[in-house]
Amino acid sequence: MLQPEKQIEIIKRGAVEIIVKEDLVKKLEKSYKEKRPLKIKAGFDPTAPDIHLGHTVLLEKIRQFQELGHQVIFLIGDFTGMIGDPSGKNEMRKPLTREEVLKNAETYKEQVFKILDPEKTKVVFNSEWMSIMTSGEMIHLASMYTVARMFEREDFRQRWISQNPIGIHEFMYPLIQGYDSVALHADVELGGTDQKFNLIVGRELQKEYGQEPQCLVIMPLLEGLDGVKKMSKSLGNYIGINEPAKEMYGKIMSISDELMLRYYELLSQISMEELHLLKDMIKNGKVHPKHAKENLAMEIVERYWSKDSALQAKEEFDHVFKEKGVPDEIPVITLVLKETIGIADTVTIEKNINWLPQIMKDIGLAKSTSEAIRLIKQDGVKVNDITITEPSTMLPQGEHIIKVGKRRFYKVILKR
Repeated sequence: MLQPEKQIEIIKRGAVEIIVKEDLVKKLEKSYKEKRPLKIKAGFDPTAPDIHLGHTVLLEKIRQFQELGHQVIFLIGDFTGMIGDPSGKNEMRKPLTREEVLKNAETYKEQVFKILDPEKTKVVFNSEWMSIMTSGEMIHLASMYTVARMFEREDFRQRWISQNPIGIHEFMYPLIQGYDSVALHADVELGGTDQKFNLIVGRELQKEYGQEPQCLVIMPLLEGLDGVKKMSKSLGNYIGINEPAKEMYGKIMSISDELMLRYYELLSQISMEELHLLKDMIKNGKVHPKHAKENLAMEIVERYWSKDSALQAKEEFDHVFKEKGVPDEIPVITLVLKETIGIADTVTIEKNINWLPQIMKDIGLAKSTSEAIRLIKQDGVKVNDITITEPSTMLPQGEHIIKVGKRRFYKVILKR
């Protein structure tokens, strides 16, 4: 186990806030002296089956604690998942069924062990203690927090001002999440900035139950591909850890140079010394940002797939975007001018489909012909490697490679 001062340097990397840093140092010193690992808690509600790189910011920090020799407790909130976390929401969330929660939880476990060491990770479900809590004990728990304290949360306060409904069960969410820390005797809890209120409730409940309050390591929410909004599947700006290697590689290569450095800090496993050196070399022009981005993409793809997969993804990306080639595998769609019967890969359309904007709409490269026209006017559409500038373009019969943006390709076969 490293010296406490070395540990704290690793722990604070990328963290927005540590509550309370002095207390965490004391815990680390005591742990080091007694050769007793700290209990590190991180909870995840299995509200969706897929994990993206935004989720892995927390998982990478958990991994660091694990490598420092501490006991990692990966808590799956199967009980709280049926309530729905109200954090950052302006309306009530639809509770999940027990079956949905358990199905998602199994998928979670499969994915997190791409990052964490399964032999050193204790997986627990908060239904283990919550499902046996009596109604009297639940009322006692509810008595430990006031409605006024709940309205200190910005999301609750705004919903109240806007007269959006707040369910009584939503007030229970932070209390139950906090009680998880009591049940586990957690020394440290990790969470995102959107979880700060819930994490603090855990500290206060531990005091009420006569325990030493946990310290908090609060991590930022990772921006998505747009570099503005947090990574989210619903916003379409995410990189899923189960996405194909070539798709993952291409998405990482599409981020801005500024966002790349943030991804390095929060997702890469290079040391802080290496990161500082990399930043200096980019600033001084000794390393091109694109080269640094390639290394980041290789590292992340290799982590979730393999070195061979990462190399293949890089080769294909170079072929497509550096040599202006076409991916080895692209969707092929046949369009005909009149109704046909049951051809598996044929889209049947009873209208003149030679008009390029109509083709783009029909095959899913644009939501409407208006959007297709806009893309063409922005020089964002190529046909057979030629940039199309006229929205009135009509394509002749035959095969055409249509490219929209940097990564979207379709082979279209037009025939009568």
